Amino acid sequence: AAAAAAATSSGRVYGLAVENWPAATTYLNQLNKKVGRTPDQLTYYASWALTTDFPFAYPGARRVATTPAVELVWEPWDPALGTVQPKYALARIASGAHDAYLKRWAAQIKNYRLPVVIRFAHEMNGDWYPWAEAVNGNDPGDYGVAWRHVVDVFDTLGVTNVTWSWAPNISYYGSWPLAGLYPGKEYVDRVGIDGYNWGTSRTQSEWRSPDQVFGGTLAEVTAIAPGKPVHLTETASAEVGGNKAAWITDLFAWIDAHPQVKGLTWFSFRKETDWRIDSSTASTTAFRNGIWDPGT
Repeated sequence: AAAAAAATSSGRVYGLAVENWPAATTYLNQLNKKVGRTPDQLTYYASWALTTDFPFAYPGARRVATTPAVELVWEPWDPALGTVQPKYALARIASGAHDAYLKRWAAQIKNYRLPVVIRFAHEMNGDWYPWAEAVNGNDPGDYGVAWRHVVDVFDTLGVTNVTWSWAPNISYYGSWPLAGLYPGKEYVDRVGIDGYNWGTSRTQSEWRSPDQVFGGTLAEVTAIAPGKPVHLTETASAEVGGNKAAWITDLFAWIDAHPQVKGLTWFSFRKETDWRIDSSTASTTAFRNGIWDPGT
């Protein structure tokens, strides 16, 4: 069974993903000042091929964990090699081929003692990662078996400071059905949804309201995992195609209207487009006005 952790305060969780953290904190510190609030949770992306150890495992590493929780987006792949990676096929994970790696991380995270949220093998209902059942020779049902094996390794070693976050991408036409990807209520502590308002930043994208982005998938995951807290585990809005500041204001109103949504993580990167909270003065102000106070 999954071991739940009190990852944040009793209120809703404000999570943040920023470039280069924890190696560099300049932008994070600037953003915290602009928002007037430090996040409850910071996100760290780690691929199995490139990240040999839990990055906060060593003496002195705790100083970079400046928030009550670290969210680890734990990705079983080599990001340079695309979706066909037999080494990371779901059946190999489930069979124990990576157990030495899993046990090392489990021991390091246990020793870390502070709360860690693990968003393992996220966006599994798409086709852009090798852990999706739609690619890499994976079969229907393999995802749940692999997930349960990973959690069992941690439980066997007595790791109690991990919250397991199952986080699909928002459903879309052609995405893999979510019901068969859910590992089961005993193996999931909270449910995440990754979704973005791309605006007109892509050729075929259009401006979408928060409800258009998340509403359908929220209904779907609430039916699949009743009673589990839901987090918007990755979200942001483009500036092009509409009013980003108004979208941010609408997002917080939408969260208020859906009490099962217990938090969000804003992806504050300049990547495919300018997703940053502070992409404009107006968007910064809207976020500052909308984000809930600690403990509320």
